[in-house]
Amino acid sequence: MNKDSKIYIAGHRGMVGSSIVENLKDNGYNNIITATSRELDLRNQQATDGFIKEHNPDVVIIAAARVGGILANNEYPWQFLYDNLMIEANLINAAHNNDVHDLIFLGSSCIYPKYAEQPLKEEYLLTGSLEPTNEWYAVAKITGIKLCQALNKQYGRNYISMMPTNLYGPRDNFDLKTSHVLPAMIRKFHEAKKNGHTPVPLWGSGTPMREFLHVQDLAESVRFVMEYEGKLKYDLINAGTGEDLTIKKLAETVQQVAGHKGEIDWDSSKPDGTPRKLMDVSRINELGWKADIGLEEGIRDTYQWFLENLDEIKEVEINS
Repeated sequence: MNKDSKIYIAGHRGMVGSSIVENLKDNGYNNIITATSRELDLRNQQATDGFIKEHNPDVVIIAAARVGGILANNEYPWQFLYDNLMIEANLINAAHNNDVHDLIFLGSSCIYPKYAEQPLKEEYLLTGSLEPTNEWYAVAKITGIKLCQALNKQYGRNYISMMPTNLYGPRDNFDLKTSHVLPAMIRKFHEAKKNGHTPVPLWGSGTPMREFLHVQDLAESVRFVMEYEGKLKYDLINAGTGEDLTIKKLAETVQQVAGHKGEIDWDSSKPDGTPRKLMDVSRINELGWKADIGLEEGIRDTYQWFLENLDEIKEVEINS
């Protein structure tokens, strides 16, 4: 790997992809290939294969995906399964067909069984049933991992699957219908503060445990794996902080950062999701990488970005 290597980042305008682009450019990589969804529909196999053949990248990083929280996963199971299957299968197949040796596929901690032992080790994959509220997304991501592993086994590729824990940060999705828990909380507490510190309704009991990784830390971990010298021992690697907290504690932290002084109303009739999701990050820590951004610091950074881009966020959501 050198600074002139051609790196194609799929999903470069999303929270994850844009952070990876920013990180790579900040570290001297300027030969970066991107394409918007209008320029390239990754669900189209012929178009995707032709794009990879034309640009001939040295590395492919797959950050493109249809993503969302519990509500979105429950309401749009077909889109979450089909779109993610097609995106990853077409990209991984195109990379292989065009002899791209190095590829990083980004998945999610939801690939692990709902009641797996904690913390979640990579070897727990496919050892139990999934969380029903996001199994459609999880099945797609598991398939992506297996596609990479199959090519590594059969053709000696260096296709690495990285499984981040819950992500947050600048350029997150703050739409209350489709966002994940942390950006949704930022939006809710901010709007409640504006409306006279009205009560904030939140789903579930607040007791589930969750781990959160700032997207800039994830971008650092992706570059770290990309630059790793020699062949990695594993082709499935967790990325996280190795620390978790209750959703209630998370809500209180976001509330404090946003300056909301009202009550929090927990709706226990709504699903909690998986009781606990804490990643075992021993593999990536042993390789030499650890997360750097603390949760409160990261939430303050994200809230500041939210405030600075609020008009644009509203416009995007109205037109989406």
